[in-house]
Amino acid sequence: MKSLNDIERKNILVVGDVMLDTYFTGDVKRISPEAPVPVFRKKKERSVLGGAANVAANLVAAGQNVSMMAMVGNDETGERLKAVFNEQGVDTSLIISLNRSTTEKTRFLASNNQQVLRLDVEDTFPLGIEDCEKLLNALDEQIDNFDLILLSDYLKGLLTFEFTQGVLQRAKAKGIPAIIDVKDPKIDKYKDAYLIKPNLKELQDLTGITVETDDEIIEASRKLRAVCNTKYILTTCGARGMVLVGDDGPYFIESVGKEVFDVTGAGDTTIAYLAACMVNGFEMKDAVDIANYAAGIQVSKVGTSAVYWKEIREHLASEEDVTSHKILTGKAVDTFRADNIDKKIVFTNGCFDILHVGHIRYMQEAAKLGDILIVGLNSDASVKRLKGPERPVNNQDDRAEMLSSLEFVDYVVIFDEDTPYELIKKIQPDVLVKGGDYNPDNVVGKDIVEARGGELKLLHFVEGKSTTNIINKIKK
Repeated sequence: MKSLNDIERKNILVVGDVMLDTYFTGDVKRISPEAPVPVFRKKKERSVLGGAANVAANLVAAGQNVSMMAMVGNDETGERLKAVFNEQGVDTSLIISLNRSTTEKTRFLASNNQQVLRLDVEDTFPLGIEDCEKLLNALDEQIDNFDLILLSDYLKGLLTFEFTQGVLQRAKAKGIPAIIDVKDPKIDKYKDAYLIKPNLKELQDLTGITVETDDEIIEASRKLRAVCNTKYILTTCGARGMVLVGDDGPYFIESVGKEVFDVTGAGDTTIAYLAACMVNGFEMKDAVDIANYAAGIQVSKVGTSAVYWKEIREHLASEEDVTSHKILTGKAVDTFRADNIDKKIVFTNGCFDILHVGHIRYMQEAAKLGDILIVGLNSDASVKRLKGPERPVNNQDDRAEMLSSLEFVDYVVIFDEDTPYELIKKIQPDVLVKGGDYNPDNVVGKDIVEARGGELKLLHFVEGKSTTNIINKIKK
């Protein structure tokens, strides 16, 4: 699998029905004397992006540049939506305001986040021909800026047949993948999408095929794929997971959600992270796996919410090999300081050829000096130049994996130079750690750290513990 640390910012256009999800939190302790209905006493209120807007929010959380194409009403809710978009850095130049009500769903949550009522305010009449042309003309002017187009259909009026096909055909002509989260049972509406994502009910409605068994899901997916001339069908199956059907055999993905508190927005999270992985060059199966992890995290939260890469990394670390998610490479190294601006970063380095108790205690103490411990690791070529042709005993991948398996080591970076000076310039740590046998005036990178107000810490090594001593003992 391509490393999550290689995720870059790409330009993604989200086209779809936006809404505001408002949550009233309170309690129900009595029945109204006016009628046999519960009395809800509101204590708190919050509003978050919903529908296609939640897809955009998840893409922002996934580190992507996001533009939104949508329609809102000339009302307070529409202005609130655009204000939240602007706060999150979403480009709103392709949002039009029309004479209609912006969709707002208000949920009343009592104790234990039990939903007791939902109030919807919305207009769902379809986008007019004139406004459809206006949006498509605007898309023509900007389409070359986008690496991927994501359509999110909530049947609130934006994605009419004409408009949906207008977007899909333009994307196809430009060679831009267009993926779509569907709702409408009109199958021709989604023709020529790169990927279509229905749930089980939507797959059945689109194809007329019962989807109770795996074979029926595959049959329906292949029919939908053929009719719509699409490359992939990704069907979400709730607690059963997901099924991807493409040129290869069907790929079944089991659900990873362990604690399900609220399924609201799970589909939005799924397609957002699928898009983020696809546009960054992940293999489709890997992209689906990560989208599945993201959805599993989302359903463990209450209400509509975004999922972040950090949460996915932590989830993967608890489920599988931690090393691939702790080893920083490429752009992740260049942007690490900016991505962790509020963290106290501790840096140390070494060959760590044969890991021993001296190394362990040294790094344990280093980790206590800040929020994040990064270990710079000399590459094999670097170790040979420093230690001689017979070293290292363990290659750099093995050494990196061993270091990554240590709970108190947050990240490992392999460097090829003889010293970590260039790496320290990129990381800009707050604390530079070396062994107590170093002369503080000769520590590489001390000037960089102190120039930004940081400090050098010299830690005691365990006497008699070294890789060289271990090798000499083995040779005897």
